[in-house]
Amino acid sequence: MVIGGGFGGASAARSLRRVAPDIRVTLVTDAPEFSTCPFSNLVIAGLREISEITFSYDALRAEGVEVRVDPAAALAPDRREVVLQSGDRLAYDRAIVSPGIDFVWDALPGGNPGMAASLPHAWKAGAQTLMLRDQIQAMPEGGTVIIAPPDNPFRCPPGPYERASLVAHYLSQHNPSAKVLIVDGKNQFSKQSLFTEGWEALYPGMISFVPFSDHGGLSAIDAGARRIETYFESFEADVINLIPPQSAASIVRDAGLTGTGLWCEIDGLTFESREAEHVHVIGDAAIVGDMPKSGFSASTQGKACAHAVAALLAQRTPERAYLMNTCYSLVGPEYGISVAGVYRSETGNNRLSSLPDSGGTSEAGDLPQLRRDEADYARGWYANITQELFGA
Repeated sequence: MVIGGGFGGASAARSLRRVAPDIRVTLVTDAPEFSTCPFSNLVIAGLREISEITFSYDALRAEGVEVRVDPAAALAPDRREVVLQSGDRLAYDRAIVSPGIDFVWDALPGGNPGMAASLPHAWKAGAQTLMLRDQIQAMPEGGTVIIAPPDNPFRCPPGPYERASLVAHYLSQHNPSAKVLIVDGKNQFSKQSLFTEGWEALYPGMISFVPFSDHGGLSAIDAGARRIETYFESFEADVINLIPPQSAASIVRDAGLTGTGLWCEIDGLTFESREAEHVHVIGDAAIVGDMPKSGFSASTQGKACAHAVAALLAQRTPERAYLMNTCYSLVGPEYGISVAGVYRSETGNNRLSSLPDSGGTSEAGDLPQLRRDEADYARGWYANITQELFGA
């Protein structure tokens, strides 16, 4: 049983069918298609259509995965059972759970899900992506876009800054006197020096970063007036991209898999939950040692978890896998930067840790050909991974 049809779930389901074709694999998902968060910033910037980042599960069905489009409503580890929204109950020997994130609205002042109707988060790709795109395109000349990222941890740490970059690219073409203001929930962010170097090169004076120490945190949000108050300053904008704090999805929280916290602790060798036997948690919902919450991380975890589950079902000892993550960010359509890492579970505690001297970030400096190459690598990575997970 696999719950969740994103990068982690699709990877786990497809990999499990390939490494153990005698095992029955059922993928439970809440929609017939999946729109990826990676490359959704290109849709917001008008550089791709939503259809270009949306995929069906036909290829998984063709490989023998049973796909149930019926949201998982509850997980009962004590009975090894999943209850679907329709009321159907599915038993499992082992469950691989990749449910993604939910938003912690009450961590915001006056926060509630209704805020997203006017202040889109666009942190789950689909309708919210299009809403934010349309608001930016309708913005008056010389207007302001606020992007308000949360404190760590959250899905895709470099994502808000790639978004700021690509929104600035759109504005530089269509509304060059507009501004992008990042009112951040932290003082530093992923690949910060590389992003700021790119902003100075491509969009001088258009993007401003306001760290947490300069504003003290959000104290009030007026969705109707498109205004956010902080303890030191008030900010108004024509468009506010409010990205709330996050947690593991409710299905794993309700099942007790997060313990007393917001995320699922797992064994880094098998991805089995520390709170429940026979349940393996991967992707954004899990605390996976040094690995960041990214689509590529989830996909590599899905493969490693599939091998571990196949071994356990065959009563074999799982092998220690090497896992990799590469995160590309587009500062402009032809300006890419990246960070990469390699990870392995430690002997003794099974924590997934970075291997010494592995990975790293893009080289800094005026390197136009490298930036173009990395933009090409980003597009190639996306084409390859979506083909691997969702393609024929």
